[in-house]
Amino acid sequence: MKFLILRFSSIGDIVLTTPVMRCLKKKFPDAEIHYATKKQFSSIVQHNPYISKVHLLDGSLMKLVDELKREKFDYIIDLHHNQRTLSIKFLLGVKSFSFNKLNYEKWWMVNFKINKLPPVHIVDRYLETCRTLAVENDGGGLDYFLPPQDEVDLSTLPDTFSKGYIGWAIGAKQNTKKFPVEKIIKAIEQLNVPVVLMGGKEDKEAAEQIIAAIATGKAIFNACGKYSLNQSASLVRQAKLIVTNDTGLMHVAAAFKKPVISIWGNTIPEFGMAPYYGKHPIPNSKFQISNLNCRPCSKLGYNTCPKKHFSCMRMIDELEIARVIKFSNVEV
Repeated sequence: MKFLILRFSSIGDIVLTTPVMRCLKKKFPDAEIHYATKKQFSSIVQHNPYISKVHLLDGSLMKLVDELKREKFDYIIDLHHNQRTLSIKFLLGVKSFSFNKLNYEKWWMVNFKINKLPPVHIVDRYLETCRTLAVENDGGGLDYFLPPQDEVDLSTLPDTFSKGYIGWAIGAKQNTKKFPVEKIIKAIEQLNVPVVLMGGKEDKEAAEQIIAAIATGKAIFNACGKYSLNQSASLVRQAKLIVTNDTGLMHVAAAFKKPVISIWGNTIPEFGMAPYYGKHPIPNSKFQISNLNCRPCSKLGYNTCPKKHFSCMRMIDELEIARVIKFSNVEV
């Protein structure tokens, strides 16, 4: 038996699909499980032992379709469910199961603040896609498999980080998901633990701004844009705790069973994207302004606040975040 799983983006969404591969393999141990994703996200799934083969979208969809046709799949499990995956399913012409994105329910929540969303995590909804195949959730949480060559040797960081650090993921795809720089500064000033600032190249300037504003003597390392995705995942794995916006590294942290402090702006955990640990009792805290009548304003986010006040982030108490970090037993 041969399965094809479709999920083309993004980092967090792909990590959130990993229980499907593991549970599918447990149900059908002799099956081949193939995974199709965009080339830039290949490292997330390349080393997953439950995946037999990875197929990459690199520009031409038809080139990928021709490659997939040669595999002669028995089933397609569509965990993206967009126009591109609809085309693939049509052109391959094999039996498929498609993920319910709850677009109708999200539309009601975003536009009218009427909550029709089921109280179900997206991981469980991904697994629900396989219900006809009698695939069951094993409670193991998320997976992230790192090859040895991508492990970051902490001796390459300043000496103060060798005894432990917290990671702070300062980036996000949309600005309305980002905790303001000035609030990060105020929170870090309260801490006595080394901090690694994490993010992409686009977050490097913000990280430098944070470091420049922090009092001399604080141990802060700017990792933004300096490491590959897998290397950043290694830094997450070796951290004592992760503070993060609603972004991909939050789910990477959950995959490594790390305590997470998540900060929510225009999006809400009720969309089903909170840190997911399965049956593992890992402590985590969520910071959000729950009673704001303009929130959520989008299921994804914006470059700027549509209301111009950005209260969803500006009203969050950064000193309370620092207090929670202090009481998480991460001081060194």
